[in-house]
Formats: sequence, structure tokens, C-alpha cells
Amino acid sequence: MECHREPTQLSAETDQYFKTLRDALPDQLQHTVFLYEDAQISLQSILERSIYIQGFKDALQLFSELQNSSI
Repeated sequence: MECHREPTQLSAETDQYFKTLRDALPDQLQHTVFLYEDAQISLQSILERSIYIQGFKDALQLFSELQNSSI
């Protein structure tokens, strides 16, 4: 697998692989797959928010340290 592929290409491939897996499952598992996908998206959203907030805190700390060192 290439490490430098475009995010849009990776996203399209991921969607296609997931669709293939979902289509291969029996009907009684389709709802379970939907619930799994929904839970994964919710988890990803929570993690992205946490990562963003941590990055913002890190930037504020770095800014503060730079301000203090230039005094």
C-alpha cells in the first residue's frame, strides 16, 4: 500500500471495500453493520474533537513559552 495516496482516493477505496463487505453479508446482519458504522463515525467525531482541542492547548502553551522566553 502506498503511503502517499490522496485522502480522497483512500476514502473512495475505503467506501468501496466497506460496501463490498456489507453487500456480502446476509440481510439479518445489515442493521448490525449500520449500527457498527454509525458507532465508528460517532467515535471518530469525538476523537477528532479531542485531537483538535489538544492541538489548540499545545499551541497556546508553546505561544506562552515563546512569550516568556523573549522577555
